[in-house]
Amino acid sequence: MAQVKDGDTVRVHYKGTLDDGTVFDSSANRSPLEFTVGQGQVIPGFEKAVVGMNQGETKTIRIAVAEAYGPRNEGMLTQIDRNQIPPHVQLEVGLQLQVTGPDGQPAVVTVTELSDLQVTLDANHPLAGKDLTFEIELVDIM
Repeated sequence: MAQVKDGDTVRVHYKGTLDDGTVFDSSANRSPLEFTVGQGQVIPGFEKAVVGMNQGETKTIRIAVAEAYGPRNEGMLTQIDRNQIPPHVQLEVGLQLQVTGPDGQPAVVTVTELSDLQVTLDANHPLAGKDLTFEIELVDIM
C-alpha cells in the first residue's frame, strides 16, 4: 500500500482540539481537506504528520506551537482611536475585522479591548501561542 510522501496530493478528515478539549476546527459534515504535501498549504506539523500515512489510517498527533501557528507576538497588538472604525460597525471584544496592512495587503485582526476612546486590535492568528491536537484520517492519496 502506498504511503504519503512529499509532493503527494492528499485528502484528510480531521478534528483539531486545544489542550482543554475545545474543538477549534473539524472537517465533520464537510468534504475532506485536500492539500499537496510540501507546498506549505497547511501548518508544518500537520503536513509532517501525514507523511508516511497509508490510505484509511487514522492517527492523533500533538503539534507544538513552533510547528503550528507560532508564538504570540505582542508587537502585533495595535491601539487605534475608536473614531477610526466606521460608525456602523458594532464593536465588541472578539469581533474580527478585515483591515489593510502597511504593505497594502488585507489582514484579519481581532478586537481584544475597548474603551470609550480606543480599540485594541490583535493581528496574531487566533491559535498563535497554542499547542494543537489533531485527529487525522487519511481518506485518499491522489
